[in-house]
Amino acid sequence: MFLRVCLVALLFATPVRAEIKSVPSSQAEVQLSYAPLVKKTAPAVVNVFTSKTVRTRNISPLFNDPFFRRFFGDAFRGAPQGGQKKRVQNSLGSGVIVSADGVVITNHHVIDGADDIKVVLHDRREFEAKVLGSDERTDIAILKLDTGGVSLPTLTLGDSDGLEVGDIVLAIGNPFGVGQTVTSGIVSALARTHVGITDYSFFIQTDAAINPGNSGGALIDMNGKLVGINSAIYSKGGGSNGIGFAIPANMVRSVLSGVSKTGKVVRPWFGASGQTVTQDLAANFNLARPTGVLIGEVYKGGPADLAGIRSGDIILSMDGHEVNDPQALRFRLATLALGDEAIFDVLRRGVETQVKIKAIAPPEDPPRRETRVNGYNPLDGAVVVNMSPAYNDEMGWDTMALGVAIEKIRRGSAANRLGFHPGDRLVGVNGNEIKTVTDLKRVLDKFSNYKGDWLIGIVRNGKRQELRFRG
Repeated sequence: MFLRVCLVALLFATPVRAEIKSVPSSQAEVQLSYAPLVKKTAPAVVNVFTSKTVRTRNISPLFNDPFFRRFFGDAFRGAPQGGQKKRVQNSLGSGVIVSADGVVITNHHVIDGADDIKVVLHDRREFEAKVLGSDERTDIAILKLDTGGVSLPTLTLGDSDGLEVGDIVLAIGNPFGVGQTVTSGIVSALARTHVGITDYSFFIQTDAAINPGNSGGALIDMNGKLVGINSAIYSKGGGSNGIGFAIPANMVRSVLSGVSKTGKVVRPWFGASGQTVTQDLAANFNLARPTGVLIGEVYKGGPADLAGIRSGDIILSMDGHEVNDPQALRFRLATLALGDEAIFDVLRRGVETQVKIKAIAPPEDPPRRETRVNGYNPLDGAVVVNMSPAYNDEMGWDTMALGVAIEKIRRGSAANRLGFHPGDRLVGVNGNEIKTVTDLKRVLDKFSNYKGDWLIGIVRNGKRQELRFRG
């Protein structure tokens, strides 16, 4: 693998026809430096400073720093509390310039809620920045610098699908605010899911040291391409334990494209739900090993349905990339641009076949129809909407779920006092099934003069509950 380090010097002298991976053959090859690569890439990695006004309790301001909260968790939750006061909270992170006119990629959590954002370059030049778009579900944010027409150094997005475990990578960022720092390591794992960091968990894992402040920084391959945006670490003490995670460049490219074209991120809709194929399921389907996603429910009229996907099918791969769980399938779909077509390898009744699916935006069907509930009932003061694939995608919910959701609640209202929350899904009122806002309105009108006990069925955090209220 170290011969790839040797090849770095050749990149600046002669074109490379094919990438050769082998063990270094001499001590001289091992001693070659990363310096030429760092000189080429480091100027495009920036420091991101943010500030916002927050209300805090009278405890150490360190406890309110988002980076310490992110990496130390709830360790300080029991700290002594006092009265609240306003103060300006300053935070730091890293970013990467990907366009000479000042487009910068960073993490959503770096700039979330910021009133002011300042970006400082490698050469200490400073620029004010505004947010072009930010996507909490992938933890990616796009900034635009006010450069006054000045051209800036950039990094080119690489193909993260070309990475292999064992490839050498560099992490560049501003850990703990000490200044730009470069660390080296290898790709420890690919396609890490179930990490619990974002909705679209599909990370590059690396042992290159990543610490608080590195968030939003660059993960560079030996060709000088940006293959990932450093996002998080796995650590109980807050420092690097050799387990860092980066968002793949192909996901970054998808978010950047969406924000550049429409100002927002619209992810393609598959129109089917599925589950991981376990060892038991693999045996039932006569598979040699557990692989793929077993399709359960298919949304009528959705892309999967129109392509001929049926319940019981197993999705094995998309565009040649194996998918081993629903998270991997969601990631692959999210890297498609709207209008693109993808080829899926599908196993149906023991026979492999291929289907082609066109990436389309999730529809808002039924229409949202935002409605405020009024009257003598437990839901008085709640604003409800029809759920749809589009609305669910905005909220980060399962796009297959339908029904009525509480979007917001008026403070001091009956719904507020009785403990309803935004995000609760209403499924029943006094034994009547609720599927649409029209259903809810009809049932509430029916019980407008009702003085008895109310039974409200809701789904909260994926679990159904039956709530009873005295009349």
